[in-house]
Amino acid sequence: MNINDLGFSDWFIKNSEIEISTEAGIARVAAVNRDNFLIRNEEKELLAEVTGKLLYGAQTNADLPTVGDWVLVNYFDEGSLGIIYQVLPRKSLLKRKASGRTVDFQLLAANVDTAFIMQSLDQNYNLRRFERYVVMAKDGNIEPVLLLNKSDLLAAEELKNIIAEVRARFDNCPALAFSALTGEGLENIRNLLQRGKTYCLLGSSGVGKTTLLNRLLNDDKFPVNEVRESDSRGRHTTTRRQLIVLENGAMMVDSPGLRELGNFAIDEGIMQTFSEIEMLAENCRFKNCRHINEPGCAVRQAIEQRVLDEDRYFNFIRLRKESEYYERSYVEKRRRDKAFGRMVKSAMKHKKMGR
Repeated sequence: MNINDLGFSDWFIKNSEIEISTEAGIARVAAVNRDNFLIRNEEKELLAEVTGKLLYGAQTNADLPTVGDWVLVNYFDEGSLGIIYQVLPRKSLLKRKASGRTVDFQLLAANVDTAFIMQSLDQNYNLRRFERYVVMAKDGNIEPVLLLNKSDLLAAEELKNIIAEVRARFDNCPALAFSALTGEGLENIRNLLQRGKTYCLLGSSGVGKTTLLNRLLNDDKFPVNEVRESDSRGRHTTTRRQLIVLENGAMMVDSPGLRELGNFAIDEGIMQTFSEIEMLAENCRFKNCRHINEPGCAVRQAIEQRVLDEDRYFNFIRLRKESEYYERSYVEKRRRDKAFGRMVKSAMKHKKMGR
């Protein structure tokens, strides 16, 4: 297998700030561990660490490697250990707000072509949650595909109505229903997978991501846990993000279920996901209209005339407010971190002068 089969292209060379060639030590990050990385090159998988310069020079998490990244590596111990010294530019980046109160980015995967956003047709089904994932994918320059698992739970007419509802809400996103249990509809998903392309599985715990992956691998390679009947939630079967090469040469990033999905700095994703609202906004009386209670708001008028779905509008407002709030907090955090760094640097300088 060569690096082109793993998704490498001239794009990464053309967009790099340093001159590189295909003869350089180029590898792809297959998994991120606590203290090191699993990388994959043309010959094998091996463990790698980052240089101190890369580690301590990183201003944010986004400066460090994540699953799917292309990196430049020096090899030691007869090729059994790699040292990562450069992360190549990313064609796409999947990120979210770190869970809990921490206001920072958590990187999920890089250089992904298509995101399979999964829900199951039980209590997990939620259109607003779909919109959150679609915003995240589009903001990262990734094409979303919506997958509805457990189609075997519904009667044919009910399934037909739900698929129509999803496609009406996301008219520019493919939507497929399938059953990982019975295998119905799996062939439609397999037909989307192309050699050399990278895909990722996104969704809550219990929607069947691991079961789908096992089906695509034709092997029960990864363990599957039961789902609670009370709320259709499952325990995290997948414990880390990892890049897996399928039989047909397509690559899949499997990731743990996301119980929290906070987004910030996602203006582009919101614009693309809610494009009809952005188009309506062009006719608002005021250019800086917030579409809440301003006079002459074309978006509010569209809701009153039932041209725009009110639930979709409320989710648009919620996502925008959430993004703006976290972005302000993030900017403030970065400002404090820089001020603290300057203080430490100044203190160390005075300490040296006092010796």
